[in-house]
Formats: sequence, structure tokens, C-alpha cells
Amino acid sequence: MTREALHQVVYDTLRVNKIDDGYVRLVVTRGAGTLGLDPNRTSDPQVIIIADRISLYPSELYEKGLEIVTVSVVRNHPASVSPRIKSLNYLNNILAKIEGLQAGCVEALMLNTQGEVAECTGDNVFLARDGVLFTPPAEAGILEGVTREAVIELAAAAGLKVRQSALTKHDVYIADEMFLTGTAAEVIPVVKVDGRVIGGGRPGPITRDLMERFHKLARS
Repeated sequence: MTREALHQVVYDTLRVNKIDDGYVRLVVTRGAGTLGLDPNRTSDPQVIIIADRISLYPSELYEKGLEIVTVSVVRNHPASVSPRIKSLNYLNNILAKIEGLQAGCVEALMLNTQGEVAECTGDNVFLARDGVLFTPPAEAGILEGVTREAVIELAAAAGLKVRQSALTKHDVYIADEMFLTGTAAEVIPVVKVDGRVIGGGRPGPITRDLMERFHKLARS
């Protein structure tokens, strides 16, 4: 399927479902085949288009901010399954999500095998300290999300210094601000991690500015 043809069928799917502002997920499968792991024993690869209206978090959390917890489930080692691949292999994230929910949190922070901050179960992580924006690099074992990349560009355009560097839980605890990014979540503030208040305990100015900038970008 060409890029142009893919664009067209996505638009057709949105039109049929009468979705003007929603969520689109493309799933590429290897096709039908017999049981087993050999991809050569399959045929007729398929592209599945999922379109729906989705809101990951209640609107009040965008005003008040999230409370999250660090979980014991470690992000997949990047040498096993590359985290840069967007796949349906979500078992690791689901286990972390369950642990977070059991702690009373709708999102959870995952570390990598080095004990560094990686990402949350479905979102990328950003910290702000002394006017500088920090986010874990690809080497930390993160999925380089589309929203993450957009926010990095928006921050740079706003004159903010953005550093992609290894982060620890200590960096999280002493941050002035923290927020998460994701396709469904967009930009959402975090005000408490592991029972520790982040900054002033409410969404900070950098977070609010980037929330507004991304909202305009996504709907322009």
C-alpha cells in the first residue's frame, strides 16, 4: 500500500465513523497462517485501521495533575525487543499498569534495567528544573513517541533548553515540574510521585504553556 493510499483509507475510515477529533491506530499484521513463529508460513498481510474517540484521563486531572507511583516492573531491555518499535507486545506495560492501579494510581513510572527513569506505562516523561526541560533519551529504553517529539520541538520554539539525558528517581523528586506526553493523553501534568510532591504541587507554568501550545498544534 502506498503512502497516498494509506492516507486515503484512513480519511475514509474517519468519514464513515463521523469522527472529526479522535484517535487513529494502524495495526499491520503478517496475515493468516498456521500456528508457530515462522513468519514465512503466513500470507496476505493486513492493515487494520482503528478509529475512535478516546480520552485517557478525566478533564479534572489536566487541571489538578496526576499522582503516580514508581513500580517494580522494569522496562523491557532494549537488547531483547527494541522499544523504538511500536508493537502490540504490551505485556510488560500491562503488568506495570496493574501494579500502579493496585497502588491507587492511574499511571505508573517505569525504570530501565540500569535503574534509570524510562517512561510510564503509556506515556513519555518530561521534567522541568531551573527553566530547563529534561526527558530520557532513546538509549534509556523508551518508545520515541510522536507527541514527545512534537513537544520537544514546541519547547525549543518557545526558547526552552531541552536535554535528552539519563534521569534518576532523585531527578524526579527534585524537579520543579513534571508532565507526561502521549497520543491519547497529549500533555498532562504530574504533581506527586511516590507520595512526594513535585514542585508546588500543582501544574507549573512551563507545563501549562506546553499544554496550550500542543493543544493548538493538534487542532490547527
